[in-house]
Amino acid sequence: MKKPNHFFYFISILFMSVNLNVQAQELTLEELLPGGKNYFDFIPNLPLQSRWFGDQVAVSNKDTLYLVNPKSPSKKTLLITNEELRKLLSNERADVNRITFLKTGGTEAASILLPEKNSTRRVLFDIRNKQILKQINQERTWGNLDFFPDNQRIAFTIENNLYLSDENNGLPVEVAKDPDKNSINGQSVHRNEFGIKKGTFWSANGNYLAFYRMDESMVGDYPLVDISAREAELKSIKYPMAGMASHEVTVGVYNLSSGRTVFLKTGDPKNRYFTNLSWSPDEKYLYIAELNRNQDTCTVNCYDIQTGAKERTLFTETNEKYVEPQNPMFFLKRNPELFIWQSKRDGYNQLYLYRTDGELIRKLTSARADVLQILGFDEKEQFIFITSNELSPIETQVYKINIETGERIQLTFEPGVHSAVLSPSGKYLLDNHSSQQTILNQQIIRTENKQSIAFQKASDPYSSYRLPEVSLGSLKAADGASDLYYRLVKPLDFDSTQKYPVIIYVYGGPHSQMVKNNWMAGMRGWDIYMAQKGYVVFTMDNRGTSNRGLAFENVIHRNLGVHETADQMCGVEFLKSLPYVDVTRIGVHGWSYGGFMATNMILRHPDVFKVAVSGGPVIDWKYYEVMYGERYMDTPQENKQGYENVSLLNLAGNLKGHLLLIHGDEDPTVVWQNSLSFLKACIKARTYPDYFIYPGHGHNMSGPDRVHLYEKITRYFDDYLK
Repeated sequence: MKKPNHFFYFISILFMSVNLNVQAQELTLEELLPGGKNYFDFIPNLPLQSRWFGDQVAVSNKDTLYLVNPKSPSKKTLLITNEELRKLLSNERADVNRITFLKTGGTEAASILLPEKNSTRRVLFDIRNKQILKQINQERTWGNLDFFPDNQRIAFTIENNLYLSDENNGLPVEVAKDPDKNSINGQSVHRNEFGIKKGTFWSANGNYLAFYRMDESMVGDYPLVDISAREAELKSIKYPMAGMASHEVTVGVYNLSSGRTVFLKTGDPKNRYFTNLSWSPDEKYLYIAELNRNQDTCTVNCYDIQTGAKERTLFTETNEKYVEPQNPMFFLKRNPELFIWQSKRDGYNQLYLYRTDGELIRKLTSARADVLQILGFDEKEQFIFITSNELSPIETQVYKINIETGERIQLTFEPGVHSAVLSPSGKYLLDNHSSQQTILNQQIIRTENKQSIAFQKASDPYSSYRLPEVSLGSLKAADGASDLYYRLVKPLDFDSTQKYPVIIYVYGGPHSQMVKNNWMAGMRGWDIYMAQKGYVVFTMDNRGTSNRGLAFENVIHRNLGVHETADQMCGVEFLKSLPYVDVTRIGVHGWSYGGFMATNMILRHPDVFKVAVSGGPVIDWKYYEVMYGERYMDTPQENKQGYENVSLLNLAGNLKGHLLLIHGDEDPTVVWQNSLSFLKACIKARTYPDYFIYPGHGHNMSGPDRVHLYEKITRYFDDYLK
């Protein structure tokens, strides 16, 4: 018998020990939360950046940008290196990973932003011939930048004034000023509701610029206080509360050739919302989805931009609860008299093909599911490409729809969530796919024959760590009919014979979906952290959340928190049925609408919830803003009983367990008055919540303070629930 090799035995034990130590490591909030020191090391990323450059995939690694032919992804053609790019741009900070692609003057080109001492330089260049086409110096004082490649101009704001960059990089051109300090030009309006994300809109060829002008003089000043100054300073904002005066909006159109501005003759702007601005492809008309203040009637109107006069009304949509336009018209380029409109008029978000004279040609989609996104057309515009959740409310697949016949052809098939980008010709899709078991895979799909080629996949950033078990499931809502989907995270080192405390993480409001069949079922970093500490973490999308059709969403109308809480209690009953859940230790946490829900749940069911942590909570909906608040609750004058029923001020005396409220003292979204009013109501009722303020923060905490926030929340649950 050979003698044992003690050296190799020792080395083997050493490596086993190191591996066990790695496996035994626990993740900290620094790895799991945005703002944490190591957070970005734990986000699954594809090895290479990829985007379309024509019908080729432009792929960049650390210092090289090359092109891939979708038919033969293994073949690569060098486009440019970092060294070449830096020489071309005379800038050592230039990086191929920061290049974006566009068309300028019909030529394929590239664009890059280069931060400099007091400005940012935008460089447009012919990447194939290594030639600079134009450079634009963007000053740091510029805001709301809107760059249009075809005319190589930038619309931007300084304070409340709107400007254009000069053609030859000279002095900016003034478009609209604010002489009386009442008109805000070129900025987002209506508090970013109705899909509004910006305040400027270029015409098809860049000859005109439409823009919002907002007058807030009729809205009361709401006080925020900046305590960072030696003597605290008042920072007033305009905050139109439900039932009170709202700002007034008009729409201007600036002609770049003449320098003339025409304001559309939309009539009295009082108590109206102008949304989803759309340019006609010939630049002659501007279309606006106009909403009344009750938000139950949407009229799509066409305006002549030369005179500002209304040409015609295309159609009107009504709903007894609310209409909420979210998307502008989607015009066909080959037949610019046709456009596609998205609407929930038939119960789900569907596509409708219209003529610009208002004639409905046909409904293009009819599944009992929502169209989630339009990706684009093929080159001949025979097909439109979309994503939809028709196979499952927690999954997303890609389809192409025949515009003439309405035939629907599925292009992705793996269960989970697909997020695709269509090539300019519509011949290919660059598809990112994830599921509960799949981190992130990228494939190239030929749209003609559905052939897919695996391209690249992300590595597991948690491969050296043990993760808790997570599962997806569904249960019935309080109506006994609707399916509600949930995510359940079990404690690390789960033992079915033990009893564990449970935390319900809730949002529950409109425009949200917390549970999907994506990687780890969308398990949040804090979910992992709490599972490491021995908690069950449960999240469920109740009625009132999105992507489930209009009836599922608008059941909450005029009674916010009622149906949502009833559904969440169905989740509680499910949790109570699990033998490993300690029914005496149930907690709840949420932020914003979720903060409202968390507070609502512990007050309406004080014998069920032992602990709640509520961040940035709406407490009384009369303190919330006009557009969102009145859509879902109507005005306090119209729905007095509804506002009374859902006001948490009236439930302050119900508090039995431990409730921690957290708020930023400069919150411009859910104003501080909400939680302060609740404290006052609790004092009167002789109940005793806990309270924590983040000075200088708005509606949420960001950066390193976010780590502090969740350490504070964790300690609270450890103190009172564990």
